[in-house]
Amino acid sequence: MPSQENNLLQEFELFLQSHLPDAPSFHPTYNHALKEMFTAGGKRFRPLMLLQVVDAYEPQLIKNAFWVASGIEMLHTYSLIHDDLPTFDDSELRRGQPTLHVTYDEVVATLVGDALNSHSFLMIANAPLSDKVKVALIKELSTNCGTDGMVLGQAIDCYFEDKKLTLDELTFLHIHKTAKLIAASMKMGAIIVGLELKKQELLYDIGLNIGLLFQVQDDIIDATFTTEVAGKPTNNDNSKNSFTNLLGIEGALIEKAKLKSKIEAQISQLDSVLKDRLLTDINIYFK
Repeated sequence: MPSQENNLLQEFELFLQSHLPDAPSFHPTYNHALKEMFTAGGKRFRPLMLLQVVDAYEPQLIKNAFWVASGIEMLHTYSLIHDDLPTFDDSELRRGQPTLHVTYDEVVATLVGDALNSHSFLMIANAPLSDKVKVALIKELSTNCGTDGMVLGQAIDCYFEDKKLTLDELTFLHIHKTAKLIAASMKMGAIIVGLELKKQELLYDIGLNIGLLFQVQDDIIDATFTTEVAGKPTNNDNSKNSFTNLLGIEGALIEKAKLKSKIEAQISQLDSVLKDRLLTDINIYFK
């Protein structure tokens, strides 16, 4: 990982760990459970996408943007906690650690997820940015993660488990469940630095394709990696609509290569500083 990007992630991680939600009470586990998923680590890929945009255009705003990036990571973490619950994937491992409902119980895990969902928007509301910018950021995040975004994708994923989808339907599912949050992260970076609408939409479209690439790679990892290497249960998606189940591993690898080429062509339309950074990110995260 390039030193500049590594330094950016290290700074962000320090900020995130010092701004985790805190709710002391006589509940024996709730406050600790609020923080546990963050101390377990994670790639911080979505906040990185936002921060790369901000740092490329207005590096003096990077510390202000940490608040928004933290909100995105908190919302993403809520989605993971809920996705792992028995009512959904019933996963026992996440980021190499037992999931919250295993360590504590299903009630605590559900409530921690609910809390992080709400707290993500509080982080954005508290960011040292103009009210106009913060309203636009909150609108963007809620649009892509709520009714017609990530929640819709999860609803489709759960309803059509054990029912084979077409490639177009599978793409629709993962645009909503996975890609829209990544796309929103990139567009939110553009909103913070005040890029023109055309550039905001280009970054959003790039983010959608990166999100699909992210999902294809995740499906390949599930089909080919051990649980120990992946840090979460693998080979457990046989009943789910995944790119590997639909296309086979070779077909998924071809789809991954096509998406990567498409993204690189889109990125070539960007300004040189951001273009170079995003091309580096694509090659690091999607080898």
